Amino acid sequence: MNKAYHMTIAGCERDLPICPLNEKLSIGAFVIFGDCELTVACAGELLKKAPEFDYILTAESKGIPLAYEMARQIGAKKWLLARKGVKLYMRDVLHVEVRSITTDHMQNLYIDGEDAALMKGKRILIVDDVISTGESLAALEALVEKAGGTICGRMCILAEGDAIKRDDITYLGELPLFTPDGEPIL
Repeated sequence: MNKAYHMTIAGCERDLPICPLNEKLSIGAFVIFGDCELTVACAGELLKKAPEFDYILTAESKGIPLAYEMARQIGAKKWLLARKGVKLYMRDVLHVEVRSITTDHMQNLYIDGEDAALMKGKRILIVDDVISTGESLAALEALVEKAGGTICGRMCILAEGDAIKRDDITYLGELPLFTPDGEPIL
């Protein structure tokens, strides 16, 4: 099956490959890596809707280009990244566990102690490419809480599945889930 789902996102037309998640469900693969046009357009559109914030936080890895571009467009000197593994340079690390819809096992998210200290008492805007089950979002929220920051907003390019029904997420478009043969589940 080589089906794709056509959509327009921030004025950019894209065909998302339909990929099986399990025997009963498929998803539209949305990847902004390497797509500068789409990343720039989505960052600009999200910033138009963003609340006031002090720092942007995202999880490794697909949120990285979006967080970077949003920060670049507003002239921010720093944005924050929750890593999937501890790096040698990281000190006083904060840690949470997460299970994402696109990963078949538990993952961990870590944030460096210096970045965690920056969050204390600050308004943190959480951004990601796609929010679906909300598990990754909940892990980022837990990191912000552990660090003493305040979540001022949750933003993504696309909301998928149950995330579409949430009123605490700002997004640019809705991405349906799909049957195993690639038909949208409405």
